[in-house]
Parts: sequence; C-alpha cells; structure tokens
Amino acid sequence: MELERITSRQNPLMVRLKKLGSEKKTRRQEGAFLCEGAKLVEEAIHWQAGVETLVVAEGICPPEGLPAGVRLVEVPADVLKSVSTVDTPQGMLAVCATPALTPPKELTPGRYLVLDGVQDPGNVGTVWRTADAFGADGIFLLPGCAEPFSPKTVRSTMGACFRLPVWETDLEQLTALLKEAELPLYATALSDHTADVRQADLSRAAVVIGSEGRGVSRPVLDACALTLKIPMRSRCESLNAAVAASVVLWEGWRTL
Repeated sequence: MELERITSRQNPLMVRLKKLGSEKKTRRQEGAFLCEGAKLVEEAIHWQAGVETLVVAEGICPPEGLPAGVRLVEVPADVLKSVSTVDTPQGMLAVCATPALTPPKELTPGRYLVLDGVQDPGNVGTVWRTADAFGADGIFLLPGCAEPFSPKTVRSTMGACFRLPVWETDLEQLTALLKEAELPLYATALSDHTADVRQADLSRAAVVIGSEGRGVSRPVLDACALTLKIPMRSRCESLNAAVAASVVLWEGWRTL
C-alpha cells in the first residue's frame, strides 16, 4: 500500500479532517466521521467500519490489516495535532463511513435502550459501551440527544460504536416499531405504578433513560407501559444517566 506524504495544513485533506472533527454539518453531509488513536483505529479495522483514510504521524507505524483501497497518509506531528480532536494526539486518526442511523423496518425481539434528551456525548458513549457489554440489541436516540458520531461520543464508546447499532428516531416511529415487534416500552422514572427494576422482565423490552437534568419527558412517559425505579438510599434523588443505564442493562443481562 502506497504511503502518501502531506506537510501542509492547508492541504485539502487536512482542511477536510478539521471540518469532520469540528462540524456536525460536515459529518452529516459526507456520511463520515473521525476516530482517533491506535485502539479505536484498530477496532474500526477489525469490525470493518468502512475505513476510508488513515493518517499517521511521522514515525508511527500503521496498524496491520488495512483494507485494500484505504488512503494512507503520513504527516508531521504538528500537522496531525492541528486537526486532532484531543489535547494530546496519539499519532493516528482515521476517516470512517457513518453507518445508517435510520431504524430498521422491523425489530427482532430482544433488549433495547432508548435515550431521551441525553445531551452529554460522554454519557451517550458510555451508555453505548455498556449496552454492548451487556448484550443489548440496539440503542434508540430520541430528539435532543448528543450526536452519536461526534469525536467525543466515539471516543467514549471505546469501539462499541463499530459493533452495536444506534438509531435516531422520534417517539411516533419508536412506538410503532415496538408495537409491531410486540415489545413493551418502560422508563426509569417514579410514578404511582412504579416497579422495582429487579422485579421487571427486561428480557424482551425497550427501556428509556431520561436526560441528565429533567429525566424522561412527559410524552415519552405517557407512551410507556410501566415505569421502573432503581432502589437506593432515600437521601439520594437520582443517578447519572449513564449509571442508571448501566444498572438497567445489568439487570437485563443477569436474568437471561
């Protein structure tokens, strides 16, 4: 595979990388995103995540197993830093194709997580990573959630973004899909008919985790068949969204 060398920050590829790292509009228009660091790049290659371009700093060896047709570019370390999305670049970044964010026409029976207005990309990425670890079949993002393939979200997934699908949808489409698949919709919230999460059957269901500030929105709550509570000390009001999701996912996993 031929190694191309670029030294100018004004090179069209460098300008493109800068935009992909900083602009949601560019990522959406191009259907591409950045993953940065040897670990993430290796995961992208291993899981065949549509690596299009790989950029390495001088002195950094490209990972093995690069697919045919990948554009391989070497740049000075300072040029790579100029397009990096982290304070301390790790000498390698790749451009990957964004997978489809439109939900499938039919859902297979299983366990799904729904995020409602979770705006922090670190939380979305951590939930994604945890959902992959505990056997979820997919994640739905309702309006107001962080962008799934922003650099910070991708980093937080630790590679789960290449293995577990995530879809963007609205409440109407979500409820229609779940109804067709005969899957109930639950939410982590308190109400007059709240069930202990340890007692609920989560083997075939979709569970909503609400935003960090306001919890699950009223329209979503109204669409849920049941609300779930996570038992905790009375002096504590709530959990971080990613932590709450982890508890729910673990409960579903351990009862399989």
